[in-house]
Order: sequence, then structure tokens, then C-alpha cells
Amino acid sequence: MLSTLIELQRLKRLDRTGWTLRGLPNGTESVAAHSFGVCAAAMLLADELLAQGVTVNVEKVLRMALLHDWAEVRVGDMPRIATGYFGADARKQAESRAFADVVSELKNELYTALHDDYERRDSLEARLVKAADVLDLLVQLLALERAGARGLDEFWEVAEKPDFRLGDIADGVVRDVFQSLLKARSEIA
Repeated sequence: MLSTLIELQRLKRLDRTGWTLRGLPNGTESVAAHSFGVCAAAMLLADELLAQGVTVNVEKVLRMALLHDWAEVRVGDMPRIATGYFGADARKQAESRAFADVVSELKNELYTALHDDYERRDSLEARLVKAADVLDLLVQLLALERAGARGLDEFWEVAEKPDFRLGDIADGVVRDVFQSLLKARSEIA
């Protein structure tokens, strides 16, 4: 367990590449900081769904949100543009192998099963974590633009028509949050 924990510490210093490629300074956001944001967003979304009567496994959501980017400790934070060069299948295979290696010493298939579910988006929980992943990106983006960053319009495209296949109630919750983000963005002077 100790060697896995030590390796995962590197995520605290691993920058999110998308910001760096757009000229933002190193340290704008680490993978670990993003993972924290995803966990917070996933928990709040899951709690809202529970309040509206949707059955969701919150423990599964939080575990999945926490580990969804662990592979990046081995393969780095590959921006979306890199997928155009490597191909989506090669990227997914590399990330799956890297994740398996990261957790191999733990001898617990739960982590691999959660990661596989997240990658395939088989469950409501996996799709909710993906929505939280995008939500955290957009919240970070809003914060950067409020601080004066510009030229990041391409990241907002995902907020226009979110489609996470969550079901009517959950899709409505996510859509409302995304609309709130777009409104907040429109108010930036």
C-alpha cells in the first residue's frame, strides 16, 4: 500500500496539461486538485439526486471520482488534442494498463472494476462522475476567466448541450448547474 500512496503523491505536482498548452502558468491546477474538485462536485450532485428520489450509490460515486485519474501518475495528463494523434483506443488502452499497474500491489479488484466502469460509463454512478469531471473543469474555467484568463472558449463547448445519459431527473440537475455556469460566465465584465 505504501508504494501506491507514495506514487499517487505525484498527482499533487502533476499539472493539468490543457491549461499549460493555452499559456497559463505552471501550477494553474494539478491533477490532484482537479480530482478533489471532481469528488466535491460528484458528492454534491449525488446528494441532490438522492434528495430528488434518485437511487445512487454515493460510496461508489466517491470512490470512482477519487481514482478516475490515477493512471495519469504513469501516463501524464493527456489533453484532448493528444487523442487526435494517438487515437482514442490507444489512449484508453494505455490508461487502463497504467491504472492496472498503479493498483497491482493492492490486490483488490474493486479499484480496477470501478475504473473500468468509469471508462465504459456502464453505471449511473460512472456517468455521474463523468458529469462531475466536466463540471469541475468548467468551475475551474470560470475561476480562471474571472481572474482574467482569455482564449479558453473551446472548453465551454461541452456546457452548451451536455449529454451524460443520466436519466430525466439527473440530466435536469446537471443541465441546471451548467446553465448557472454559463450565466455566471456571461456576467464577467
